[in-house]
Amino acid sequence: MPHSSRREFLTGKAVHKEFRQVGDTVADELSQAILAPAGSDTLRLETQAMGCAWCVILNPGPSQQVRVASDAFEFVYRTEDLLTVYRDNSDVAKLNRSAFVKPHVVSTELFAFLVHCRELWLATQHTFDPTSGALIQLWKACRLDGRIPTQTEIDFALAHTGMQHLQLDSHTESISYAVKNLSLDFGAIGKGYAIDLATKHLQAEDVSNFLIHGGQSSLFAAGTHAALNGWPIGIKNPLFTEKRYATLLLKDQGMSTSGSNIQYFRHAGRRYGHILDPRTGWPAQGLLSVTVVAPTATQADAVSTAFYAMGLDNALRYCDDNPEVGAILIPQPTQGKTLEPVVRNIPNDRLFYESLTPGH
Repeated sequence: MPHSSRREFLTGKAVHKEFRQVGDTVADELSQAILAPAGSDTLRLETQAMGCAWCVILNPGPSQQVRVASDAFEFVYRTEDLLTVYRDNSDVAKLNRSAFVKPHVVSTELFAFLVHCRELWLATQHTFDPTSGALIQLWKACRLDGRIPTQTEIDFALAHTGMQHLQLDSHTESISYAVKNLSLDFGAIGKGYAIDLATKHLQAEDVSNFLIHGGQSSLFAAGTHAALNGWPIGIKNPLFTEKRYATLLLKDQGMSTSGSNIQYFRHAGRRYGHILDPRTGWPAQGLLSVTVVAPTATQADAVSTAFYAMGLDNALRYCDDNPEVGAILIPQPTQGKTLEPVVRNIPNDRLFYESLTPGH
């Protein structure tokens, strides 16, 4: 959303364009599933940021909550300005340009965020790695050229990837890169972080019951909806994305879904997904889809990407060691017929299956 229209939106002048009431059920991502909790009337505000649609969904109530919800989008815009690598003047773009030459002092917020990223990198066996910019850029360029990278190209990018090359000085809050061409890219965590900042704003302003999502793949559900003990979240079938296979009743948790069922390309008869394993430099394989629930959207966002790269067994071990994290892990279906989800740390009374057979 352009800055000029942002201001109109935040002052209420454009609310009629961004606001609509859903009639019989909650919108698509919250729609009713067979034998699952059903959504009811909601109020919904929508905008565009980070290349996707963002929504705050509310229970009908005082008009004051509409203003509070519209203000929450300002935290999303600010996060995009801070973390994007697609604007030369963003804090991260400046960091990528200068941190190898000399230590680069960053804001307290960005420094704390990078410390948290390093913690997640360690906890996920390096499968979440926001220094993967060189790998991401390589695969994007090759895709445009209609080819896949050579192993030599991948090895070069790997030599310029890894949080171990990111040096954080807590005394000066400065960052330096130990290798040239290291490049931060927060595509695997940025939306979750923005959601958490918006969530804190809403809760500080006494809005207790809401759902906020960025592009539907990352979200946080707070409080309750209608007469339900949470918010019903439809989980799409990874093989037929216009259909759902389950509904999750989510309360006071973040959730993120990762998979390469939509973003991928084919070369020489082989399919290559967009989620890379930063340890090998190649697209991750093995799992069809990963859905993670966690105390924050930031953690859910990063861990869902990590699980997709680390594979089923390691993801399950992570959940066993971190019981506050739940997961629905879907391996490739046997003979391409039936989805076989593997679930950890999600209570049975929170998960409702609709159809595990593709196409039905």
